[in-house]
Amino acid sequence: MIKVTFWLYLISILFITIGCSENNSSYELMKSDNLIITESSREIDKIEYIIQSHDRLSVLLYRYPALTPTNMNTKGILVDSKGYISLPLIKRVKVAGYSQPKVAQILEKKYSKYLIDPSLNIEVMNKQVYILGEVKNAGAITLKNETMSVIEVIASAGGLTDSAQRDSIFVVNKIDNHLRMRKINLTSFSALQKSNLVVHSNDIIYVQPNKWKSFRVASNDFISPFETVTKLIEPFLNIKLLRN
Repeated sequence: MIKVTFWLYLISILFITIGCSENNSSYELMKSDNLIITESSREIDKIEYIIQSHDRLSVLLYRYPALTPTNMNTKGILVDSKGYISLPLIKRVKVAGYSQPKVAQILEKKYSKYLIDPSLNIEVMNKQVYILGEVKNAGAITLKNETMSVIEVIASAGGLTDSAQRDSIFVVNKIDNHLRMRKINLTSFSALQKSNLVVHSNDIIYVQPNKWKSFRVASNDFISPFETVTKLIEPFLNIKLLRN
């Protein structure tokens, strides 16, 4: 009788745990399909990085490298909280809110008052994407190019874990002050289009866990209080058994 009761108790806990895991939304992120959109490659290619306050810029005047010394470009020129940078000859210049090509035009125009053919190159040094979830090394990944593919970012993060849900990888970005989310299925060859795979600076990539991983986490959260109570009452049960 005791054995039957014990097994019924375990089975009831199992069913309750499964129910909790199915309704559990705290561990899995981005579960809503309402925000997912499909973007064409044309829309993706249009996205240009806009320089912001606290970015660090590398500025190189090709014909006048002495005006932009190496140590300045190693650490980068900090864009201050008001969106300005300070450069030799032209002093403070507003750069926040503009794309890199636009800032290059602004600087070339200002330098042309003092220099002949002041062509220059400008680069944002702190471009990053962020990858979370079921990868081996989650965190910030530095963009070596203007863009990267999701595959490159995942590879830079050490690859997917065994618990990764390979058909549920989300990319979140901000365009025109609106958040957009794309869902990528790495198991489908037809879904691996360039427009889906490209990511830009400040994008967030989230790799969802599979259902078994979510179930295990939910189960542990549910069972832990029972384990604590069992450990607390175990000494009293042992004392009672010894007395009997």
